[in-house]
Amino acid sequence: MERWQGRVAVVTGASAGIGAAITRALVKSGLKVVGMARRVDKLEAIRKELEGERGLMFPLECDVADEASVAAAFKTVEESHGGADILINNAGIAQRNTLLDGSVEAWTRIMAVNVIGLCQCTKLAVDSMMSRGVSDGQVIHISSVAAQVVPPSPEIHFYSASKHAVRALTEGLRQELRDKKSTIRVTSISPGLVKTDIYDVSVGRAVADMVYSSMPYLEAEDVADSVISVLSTKPSVQVLDLIVKPISELF
Repeated sequence: MERWQGRVAVVTGASAGIGAAITRALVKSGLKVVGMARRVDKLEAIRKELEGERGLMFPLECDVADEASVAAAFKTVEESHGGADILINNAGIAQRNTLLDGSVEAWTRIMAVNVIGLCQCTKLAVDSMMSRGVSDGQVIHISSVAAQVVPPSPEIHFYSASKHAVRALTEGLRQELRDKKSTIRVTSISPGLVKTDIYDVSVGRAVADMVYSSMPYLEAEDVADSVISVLSTKPSVQVLDLIVKPISELF
């Protein structure tokens, strides 16, 4: 991680769960982290918690489902921090709905955050890296094992579809960067069950509590460790698709 000392990482969805854990890990590793989320108060609490660590954390309000909000946030990153060298696309949502009974509004929101917002953040970050001649930049999408299979849980079938899209976008980005002769790397990290609020929202607290009590799961810090592992590889090595599961997971 030494080559990343003092460099800038943008983490979306940084106010809680996996995003907060990644932010903490990167700051403790000596990076400047711009943590983006809608809940600025939670970002500010994390910033205060990390005072005195090797790196720095800068809270920045951003709704990745809002095109103007994303554009304004990345403009701030460019003007105030010199641009991003690392992008962690962590922001994601899962709403409790099925394919037969779900609403178009819920499906649209999931795609806006998990797919379109991810693409806009990626485009702006990569544009910045390439314009500044950053040859060892890194884009990491926090995906899900739901991108590899379709879980037998109707409430998250549309969420699974959005993560299958992220898997395709990861490979598509790799190909486009290759064609531009760029050595910016792209990685998708697909965790298994992680104990975070997003699962509670997708299936309901009662169901989530039952699942957590009966199945093995990862902690948010386990996913943050995977991010550190990817960033620690040589610039010539590309980890394209990393699946991280708790021991004895069913799927």
